[in-house]
Amino acid sequence: MPDPNAADPSGRPELYDVGGVLLPRPFKIRRFGHFGYNTDRLDESLRFFTDVLGFRVTDEADLFESVPPEVRAKAEAVVTDPRMYFTSHGSDHHALLLAHRTFGTFNRNDRYAPDNTLSQITWQVGGLREVADAVGYLRERGVRIGRVGRDMPGSNWHVYFLDPDGNTLELYYGMEQIGWGRNSKPRAMHDRAFDRAPELPQMSEAAEVREARARGVDVDSGWRPDEAHLDERHDVEGVLLPRPFKVTKLGPVSMFTADLDGMLAFYTDVMGFAVTETADVDGHRVAFLRHGAEHHSLVLADKALRERLRLSPHTSNLSMGMEVGTYRQLRDAVEFLTERGFERRDDLPADLHRGIDLAAYFTAPDGHLVQLYYYMETVGWDGRPRPREQRRDVSGAWPETLEPLSDTYTDQTFMGPLG
Repeated sequence: MPDPNAADPSGRPELYDVGGVLLPRPFKIRRFGHFGYNTDRLDESLRFFTDVLGFRVTDEADLFESVPPEVRAKAEAVVTDPRMYFTSHGSDHHALLLAHRTFGTFNRNDRYAPDNTLSQITWQVGGLREVADAVGYLRERGVRIGRVGRDMPGSNWHVYFLDPDGNTLELYYGMEQIGWGRNSKPRAMHDRAFDRAPELPQMSEAAEVREARARGVDVDSGWRPDEAHLDERHDVEGVLLPRPFKVTKLGPVSMFTADLDGMLAFYTDVMGFAVTETADVDGHRVAFLRHGAEHHSLVLADKALRERLRLSPHTSNLSMGMEVGTYRQLRDAVEFLTERGFERRDDLPADLHRGIDLAAYFTAPDGHLVQLYYYMETVGWDGRPRPREQRRDVSGAWPETLEPLSDTYTDQTFMGPLG
């Protein structure tokens, strides 16, 4: 039987068997996974994303304790604060990582540009084999690969690599899930970390738990967040929460770039994204890319636009999207953050978030921009977005209630309780 992954002598594009379907690459991105900020204001940022936006700490790591002894002196000479916080808004072990800016310098996140303040931008694929097969595929195309293996904490199998702007990307599978008890894996189970490409197949997660119990590990002894200081007094869809909204999904991630054509070629040709549409904002291009049925999960914008929009020059991250559960929650979130003194950027043009009708932008303590929204347009099987004349008019004040669109509330399902 011929190998479906073998090169075609006819010169036709190479296809890869991905779960029985022939695709142009040996993986298929399923969703935007998690991201990390390197920040000069770590404690303030931690309070903002946890107490204000509702992420919870799921684990903490100390760089000085995790590096090999021969590297520790170098780390201590560069890093002024070795803490890294893993936080999540749902059952994934982590959705947002926070570390000091010097942590990123040590990890060379900013080696190609000082405004690369994101430690990682990650995309989940369908299985461990897709991660493993992606390694050779990326190498063949000259992509700069950082490391391959399995992270602990978090348990995600990964390949880290760089895009043309030097941003650290990750394709991953198998993120640790945290249940109702809110405990992460104990350190005694971190022996299943890998710093190399794994042999396939690997044991299942359930087998890892059985093996740990058999050697006497208390699997319920991992990190558990302390949220006793939070006042659960807001009625959110019938559930009392510490804030009047719930972040239910991450993304889109929006980035400035000085090489829009090069980045578009990389993300479409190598990574498999599709361009949904492009916009002109003050004479500068903005491109909206998707990997699935949502209008976009990635936005690439001409870096010259950053100064025109009066956004922080310290970062190439235009904004990080966070979807909340309903339109009412979005309105309540705006009031909640405004009352606490966080700057709302209501002067930003709607063309920055095509496919999202109503969005609110707030500035985090370190200057990063957070985009809150409740709705994203879905794209049908033919790949065409909704015509502009059929989109909601977002000019003027936000009304108390909205008439539904055909795809309102169809783009998200938050698994599990809200709190």
